[in-house]
Amino acid sequence: MVACTLSSCVDIVERYNFKANGTCDVIYDFDMSKAVAVLHNLLSDSVAATPQFAMAKDTVMNLYSALPDSTQNKMSEEEVKLAQGSNLAINMNLKRNLMNVSIRHEANSPSELEYYLQRMSKLANYEQEGSKRGTLNMFNAQQLIAGQDCYAYQVTNTKFIRLIDKAKFNKFLKKTQSTFAMAKAMLIETPYKVVLNFARPVKKIDNKKAVLSADRKQVTLKTNMDELIKNPNLMNIEIDF
Repeated sequence: MVACTLSSCVDIVERYNFKANGTCDVIYDFDMSKAVAVLHNLLSDSVAATPQFAMAKDTVMNLYSALPDSTQNKMSEEEVKLAQGSNLAINMNLKRNLMNVSIRHEANSPSELEYYLQRMSKLANYEQEGSKRGTLNMFNAQQLIAGQDCYAYQVTNTKFIRLIDKAKFNKFLKKTQSTFAMAKAMLIETPYKVVLNFARPVKKIDNKKAVLSADRKQVTLKTNMDELIKNPNLMNIEIDF
């Protein structure tokens, strides 16, 4: 447990891979393995021996097909298309302190990417409904993904802009304050990293924390939830490429 407090325990990585043909792969990756290790140390032997804790899963599934019919029926035509174009990957073995969840989507155009990013949090809510069937019944990344609703996006063939909506961010904090308070009490950190890979060199970046690679094709922005709570503008970014 002491070792875990010296390093990050919940790793969030948001990754964009922009391609020369205008498409973009966007991946949300949540590695909660170190947090599970902390919880494992706190659990009683009787809880650790339950079938729920013994559950293991390593699978990739289409996000739409993973949802129950009752949830699918609530979705709009555009939401169905987004879910059908998204994959949910789960790699979980609680006894081995392993818990990784990722959602991947390939956007066919800048406008589709912008649409997807603005609606990602709603898809996450649908994923949580699917988790009640057993996809994930102990841990899920829904609350963390829900934070995406706090941003306004503008995406074109030459520009990527993300700006925080502070009113929405404050609402998000109110909904998740118990989760983050519990994590802080357990000395669990929540680092947050955004990585944007481009097919051509970046011309301009408007964020002092952003790091540009030597070939100017990768932008990396690192922070954590504690920093974001104090200054939500840290994740605002404007990139010309």
